[in-house]
Amino acid sequence: MTEQQGPDAEHTPYLVLLRGINVGGRNKVPMKALKGHLEDLGYRDVSTYIASGNVLLSSDQDAATVGRGIEAALTRHFDLDDELIRVLVLTRDQLQAVVDRKPENFGERPDLYHSDAVFLMDIDAGTAMGAFRPREGVDTVWPGDGVIYSQRLSAERTKSRLSAIVASPLYKSMTIRSWNTTMKLRDLF
Repeated sequence: MTEQQGPDAEHTPYLVLLRGINVGGRNKVPMKALKGHLEDLGYRDVSTYIASGNVLLSSDQDAATVGRGIEAALTRHFDLDDELIRVLVLTRDQLQAVVDRKPENFGERPDLYHSDAVFLMDIDAGTAMGAFRPREGVDTVWPGDGVIYSQRLSAERTKSRLSAIVASPLYKSMTIRSWNTTMKLRDLF
């Protein structure tokens, strides 16, 4: 525990989104080991959701401090390409705002569209939109506050240009969650 963490300190719940772990067999981070390391760092109420890097925890530290601490712990405890690793820490209100401010009908037709929340790290939505080249009739993207909402027609997913953002240098400032995962995290929070 750090000096500022005491039994009487007020703890804020956070959602931690880890970018670049457990993707395509690279940067393997077992969730059980991650949970243990985070608990050793003094975070409370630590739980993970699926292996794509979603952690719920509470801390008496601010979000920026939590993010820096977790980034340092990841590269210290796991064999990772730290160029790819980034951490985004959100409060409950920030995640709820992503849900509340979604475009009309976004994520409400999973039978027709695949919908994603592209969370942004140290980049604004206007700049991030430059990485997207939506294909007319297939892809639609909307800028939000700290997020890009991306939707593609499921029947035409192979024609989608969403994967082209991986080639952009801006991609290092993004982490993607399906809308289903985003909603599940909101419910768990």
